[in-house]
Amino acid sequence: MNAKNLIEQMQSLGKEARRASALMAKSTAKKKSLALQILANKLRSESANLIQFNESDCKQALSNQISEVLIDRLKLTPKIIETCALGCEQLASMPDLIGEIVGLKEQPSGIRVGQMRVPIGVFGMIYESRPNVSIEAASLSIKSGNACILRGGSEALNSNLALIAVVQDALKEAGLPPQAVQLVDVTDRAAVGHLITMPEYVDVIIPRGGKGLIERISAEAKVPVIKHLDGNCHTFVDETCNLEMALRVCDNAKTQKYSPCNAMESLLVAKGVSNSFLPKIAEIYARKGVEIRGCGRTLELIAEVKGLNSVLACEEDWYAEYLAPVISVKIVDSLDEAIDHINQYSSHHTDAILTEHYSNAQRFLREVDSASVMVNTSTRFADGFEYGLGAEIGISTDKFHARGPVGIEGLTSLKYVVLGNGEIRG
Repeated sequence: MNAKNLIEQMQSLGKEARRASALMAKSTAKKKSLALQILANKLRSESANLIQFNESDCKQALSNQISEVLIDRLKLTPKIIETCALGCEQLASMPDLIGEIVGLKEQPSGIRVGQMRVPIGVFGMIYESRPNVSIEAASLSIKSGNACILRGGSEALNSNLALIAVVQDALKEAGLPPQAVQLVDVTDRAAVGHLITMPEYVDVIIPRGGKGLIERISAEAKVPVIKHLDGNCHTFVDETCNLEMALRVCDNAKTQKYSPCNAMESLLVAKGVSNSFLPKIAEIYARKGVEIRGCGRTLELIAEVKGLNSVLACEEDWYAEYLAPVISVKIVDSLDEAIDHINQYSSHHTDAILTEHYSNAQRFLREVDSASVMVNTSTRFADGFEYGLGAEIGISTDKFHARGPVGIEGLTSLKYVVLGNGEIRG
């Protein structure tokens, strides 16, 4: 496609999205819930067909020698599709926030001032590999009364085309505009450049992918961006932890799945529990083929563990998001050192403490500067569906507008509303 035609196509998508957003903003809660229920049913009934399209993408990815991590993210399975369907149903059953007025207070003048929750309008989303993100984005867009323009990775084009066709059918059956959810169906990278520089049509951009993609979007976008760059998630094993629980949680946080951004990448262990904890967790990781990149004290304690691949960590390891069976491990002398380490090296995505000490837990919650901070559980729970949001559009490590898993509220804004009875300003 030549440059002129591509510009025209992107502008056409933008115009259709803007028109659809006006209709979505005034649509009823009943219609939006109906669309989500229909979508859930269609996902289940079309599951075999959707997986067939996805298999063609996976085969092509293998022939293109795409990494195992990306292929793992690319796969659609019956379980993943069912999770998407459940997310749609969960969203459908949630209260409709649009039009809700909060904080209404009467002022000395007699006017009453509050804020009303409204849709953002049109959001553009750029993402890689995971086709299930298409459904998460679409379902949240429907529930929040927005329109969206989605641009998935070229490796998932067949999967995304099939999924968005199902979404548009559901919208049409519910009496809503099918153009409320649109897919950029060209693989030309220049399409992204146009999408992120159309403030007349797009109100916010949400990139979800590798660091290179997000840095490019942040640098070139002419509309606001909701983003996160890395998922270097930490778990700190405190001296007062329950050892069996700590082993179970640290196993799950690292090995349940290696590719998500909420998988644990760094493990900090309090000196007082390191002798009893580290050899045992190292044995678990050795059985599962996880490489440990540890500090000197860590390597001394795990030296006798059979079958373990371990090396001395370098400075870059403390920053690393591996997305692989590799983990950095450090022994720390205090809670203060653990918090300082996390705030320095973490990507501010999700960090957890395992402890039975109430004050330590409270300090960790207050002082660790991350989008999600957890006590006595796996970082793998940092997910919109697990948080009860129905789905998520992504996980933001920004501090403004949206932080953490971005659900319905993250796709809305507040406008002031003023109610009077003929008052005039003197």
